[in-house]
Amino acid sequence: MPKALDSQTRTNLYWAHFKDGAPPEAHKVPFRNIRDLLAMHAKTSGGKTFLINYDDDDRRLELSYAEFTARAHQAANFLYDDLGVRRGDRVATIAYNHVDTVLIYFACWVIGAAVAPQNVGEDDLRIAFILRNCEAKVCFVRAEYLGRAERIIRGNERDPGAPNIKRVVQVGGRPGKNYLNFHAALKDRPTTFLGDESGAKAADMPMGEGNAETAALDDEALLVYTSGTTGTPKGVILSQYNLLVDAYGISQWQAITGNQRAMCVLPIHHVNGIVVTIMIPLYVGGSTVLNRRFSVSHFWERVARERVNVVSVVPTLLQFLIEYGEREREAGKTIFGGGISRRDLTHFRHFICGAGTLSVALAKSFSEFFGLTILHGYGLSESTCYSCFLPIGLSWETNQHWLLDHGYPSIGCPIEPNEMAIFTADGSGEQLGEGERGEICIRGHNVMQGYYKRPDANAETFKFQWFRSGDEGFFLLDESGRQFFFITGRIKELINRGGVKFSPFDIEEVLIGIDGVKAGLAIGFQNVYYGEEVGAYVVLEEGEQIDDEAIIARCRQQMPFEKSPKAVVFGSEIPVTSTGKYQRLKLQDLFAEWERTQFRP
Repeated sequence: MPKALDSQTRTNLYWAHFKDGAPPEAHKVPFRNIRDLLAMHAKTSGGKTFLINYDDDDRRLELSYAEFTARAHQAANFLYDDLGVRRGDRVATIAYNHVDTVLIYFACWVIGAAVAPQNVGEDDLRIAFILRNCEAKVCFVRAEYLGRAERIIRGNERDPGAPNIKRVVQVGGRPGKNYLNFHAALKDRPTTFLGDESGAKAADMPMGEGNAETAALDDEALLVYTSGTTGTPKGVILSQYNLLVDAYGISQWQAITGNQRAMCVLPIHHVNGIVVTIMIPLYVGGSTVLNRRFSVSHFWERVARERVNVVSVVPTLLQFLIEYGEREREAGKTIFGGGISRRDLTHFRHFICGAGTLSVALAKSFSEFFGLTILHGYGLSESTCYSCFLPIGLSWETNQHWLLDHGYPSIGCPIEPNEMAIFTADGSGEQLGEGERGEICIRGHNVMQGYYKRPDANAETFKFQWFRSGDEGFFLLDESGRQFFFITGRIKELINRGGVKFSPFDIEEVLIGIDGVKAGLAIGFQNVYYGEEVGAYVVLEEGEQIDDEAIIARCRQQMPFEKSPKAVVFGSEIPVTSTGKYQRLKLQDLFAEWERTQFRP
């Protein structure tokens, strides 16, 4: 639990980890730590495949549980003996999806150190802030990013960089000109090469002196930073127990077992990629296929070749798969491409979908096009990963009912480690009933340990002993009394027009229902008359020609004037985070010319 908290906040945070009266120390998993779980599988099923890695050149590497465990311990020895990493330390990574990255994570967890993964898609200033804020002492950098890492860590006259990084370790590639230049530039921070010529120590060497520093479940495992578009990024502290208990809860809810295989196409600098497609297979003794990145042309081929059962995606990827399938069908091929038929996918069970905004229209299009099940869910980094899903046992008709018939796709019911409720958004702690919109709040064993060095944020976030998500939503009951939750938008992204608040999701459902519109976002922009007005940012289908008046007219056919967009901006792409979340606030400046316009019916 973060230090420097007042006693009331510490109490609130502690109670936010209760579930069904069970305190956080009443652990729901039978393992001492992540290393214990890994060792169990290595001993009982060492020859079983754990990790299959595909790089950008379609090269395949397969590691069994025994092989992966041995390599993880080699890396742990290297961290401990050569780099001086100890339990409680933090290690940063500037990397991408690769078996080496996964091994670095597990090496840290074997020791009891925490990982602060960096998203290389972020700007340098943000990465520098995170490296500085997380207080990492070592940074592992893929060879391709060494030059950039040098600039980030050294800083400049406008930014102090990350002087806390004392050791930089090159990962992958071979020592060459870039390596030598980087080494010279950071001569005060010795750089160690870790890659094909690292000469890693044997896996059976004891780590440290008698392995005295055994990691505990409550040790920090991850420090991931919020992806908000405003304000300073907040570091989310997740423990080894958080990772294990969320993996337990998700695998239990979705009936994922050791004879099943997942596939990772999302970045593993984020909790979705880490928890759903690495920790869950590990927890149940299954296996995972790790892709360098999502490739629409390789996707179905690898699902078929590797007999993948479950894939975790964001809504953006569902749209990409539809578009690919349409192109293949127009070319006279199957919608899965590569000669793959539905018979080749009989082993595939379902998609896990969350993180971004899934619209009813997209859920309907995907279901009709492919006929494959979507288990829509919801969670945040602050709740480790997922907190709820549509139930696995629903019939196709009932699954479609909860996805399509309520204006928003349901995010389902809470998983076992946590509970969820709707509270008034003003922070008063008043709980709301069925159908009432308010703030989605969560408490349970998978809730984070707190924000790092942010007592102010912790006090507000855990104000009434629940984690306040900042998302607006509601729940409905089914015939058996189960709560099915829905998310209607970010509270801070609600459009406040003259005191009346509109969810952007409502408006966007209308926008994407217009023929020729590929994507559309509702944007609340500054307006002197109403504080905020409603704008629409629209991306058209290729070759379509629709003007702003037509867009506005179609919206006004289905929504009142107050809720309809008053101005339209056309663009070619929508800004999203690395996990597919729309970044609406980045588009507000595009509507600046209408700040002093009074729109009338």
